Amino acid sequence: MKNQPFYKRLVFALDGIAAALRLESSFRLQCLAALIVIIMLACFRPPMIWWALLLLNCGMVLAAELFNTALEHLIDHVHPTVHPSIKIAKDCAAGAVLLLSVSAVIVFIAFLIQYFQM
Repeated sequence: MKNQPFYKRLVFALDGIAAALRLESSFRLQCLAALIVIIMLACFRPPMIWWALLLLNCGMVLAAELFNTALEHLIDHVHPTVHPSIKIAKDCAAGAVLLLSVSAVIVFIAFLIQYFQM
């Protein structure tokens, strides 16, 4: 799939996001959380730095979940049986999503604290 025109690469990327939305409840939940953050940002109208921090965190969590989903589907296809090394790979990918999610929640809490102290 190398050297495809931009619009085809865009379609491939959107297909991947659509597949994650269709197949992964975690991704749907994270998209809902991102939507809530965006709505709150629009309502509270904080300084642009908060927009940048919160949207960056939302994007990183969603991207990590897409990587995790891709890794899980690839591994399940290539090696459907249980193997200790595969478990480690899947657990590490899930751990990355967890760390980014916790980081995003901490930034969101900092935003709420600052907003309600004003």
